[in-house]
Amino acid sequence: MGIRRLAGACFAAALACVAVSATPARARAVVGVSIGVAPPPLRVERFGVRAGYVWAPGYWRWNGARHVWVGGTWVVARPGHRYVGAGWVRVGPDWRFHRARWVRL
Repeated sequence: MGIRRLAGACFAAALACVAVSATPARARAVVGVSIGVAPPPLRVERFGVRAGYVWAPGYWRWNGARHVWVGGTWVVARPGHRYVGAGWVRVGPDWRFHRARWVRL
């Protein structure tokens, strides 16, 4: 009878661990980059038309020391949404980076 109780307790503990670890995280961290260095001019990228996809234009990414170019790419289109590419926006004397995102129409 003691082994059955021990096995049951172990099973209950394991089930509790799984339940706790399977719970989705509710908190969401938002990390932004704001620097005092203006990004270089955007590069010209040539692209065609591709059914079912949207062109995500390239942008300058800050690597902590300088701007690095990230080339554009095709992303799968989302019906009912508009794609807004990543880029830098001037806020006072600084430049703030905004990630690419989908905006509902």
